[in-house]
Amino acid sequence: MKRRTALTTAAAALAAPALALGTAESAGAQTAFARGADISSLAKSEAKGGVYMWADGWKEDAIWILQKSGVNWIRLKVWVNPADGYNNKTHVVNVAKRARAAGMNVLVDFHYTDTWADPGAQTKPAAWANYSVAQLKTAIYNHTADVLGAMSAAGAAPQMVQVGNELNAGMLWPTGRYDQLDNLAQFLISGAGAVRATVPAAKVMLHLAEGGNNSVFRWFFDAMKARGVTWDAIGASYYPYWHGSLSGLQSNLNDMASRYGKPVYVVETAYPFNPGDRDGFGNIISAATPVSGYPASYTGQSDMLRAIANVVKAVPNGRGAGVFWWEATWTAVTGNGWDPYDPNSKNGWENQALFDFAWKATPALKTLGTL
Repeated sequence: MKRRTALTTAAAALAAPALALGTAESAGAQTAFARGADISSLAKSEAKGGVYMWADGWKEDAIWILQKSGVNWIRLKVWVNPADGYNNKTHVVNVAKRARAAGMNVLVDFHYTDTWADPGAQTKPAAWANYSVAQLKTAIYNHTADVLGAMSAAGAAPQMVQVGNELNAGMLWPTGRYDQLDNLAQFLISGAGAVRATVPAAKVMLHLAEGGNNSVFRWFFDAMKARGVTWDAIGASYYPYWHGSLSGLQSNLNDMASRYGKPVYVVETAYPFNPGDRDGFGNIISAATPVSGYPASYTGQSDMLRAIANVVKAVPNGRGAGVFWWEATWTAVTGNGWDPYDPNSKNGWENQALFDFAWKATPALKTLGTL
């Protein structure tokens, strides 16, 4: 099951200490285990009145709560022309500046679409809908360079850049779909070229979902390598209620690190601290025990995170490089829903954030910061 598919299904159902705090690593450095948090929803949450607190109720900027808890990386997605005006160049630059000021590294995640990109949906941006392959390559390069150039000019150059998001089925459908591998490779080469020309110290990451599915990972990376695509890091999404066992994740990460000689990251994961919801909108994961042995509780959330981190750290030769929590700050704030085209949409993920229904940091945030 894909995340965007799950979000859409939820909507339909309702309707019917390695890095010293405050000290950033040098650009491109990968010396510390990445204790990361995707906070792509934060700017919109804050604009709509979202607040963030420590467990004792003390309010503070969410970025500083994350940083003081030990989080050393943030991840931000970029959409081309989103309907709600968020996750665009302006907001990514602004949030990245704040993160860099707090001493955190930045991973930028280019989706190359106006909305969600995942294995179930890789829609071309509306402005690119009728482009040829050559025009799409140019558009990818220019968009990537434009965002990264703005970040650099603002003193917020990223340390790592994802060229595409959850690329199991390709990107820019149908032109770069999984059955158009030559085109897909050219698109990735174009995006990676823009990264290396604009922020040469940054690492290029390629990212797939289904972190426990070794056959998909081998198929994709072998196909891209054969077509001249190069990368510096491999990212995997691993949601334990969707993507197989921890042992399957271990086998896949071990194989990827050995087969391609690159560091591997679980660049998206999450788990619920509560089976309920706060905004009256049914959550994507609502089981009391989504995975056997890990209840939807504060303890279960922390324990699952620790188990996933242990898998990554066990990758041989030090190539298990980090874990990122997906949408750590996506709490149930009115107006900050899942659909950028619908200001009345709600959030089906708030029970998997690292801030609870009272806006307070969950124990798993401390777990993340001390991995």
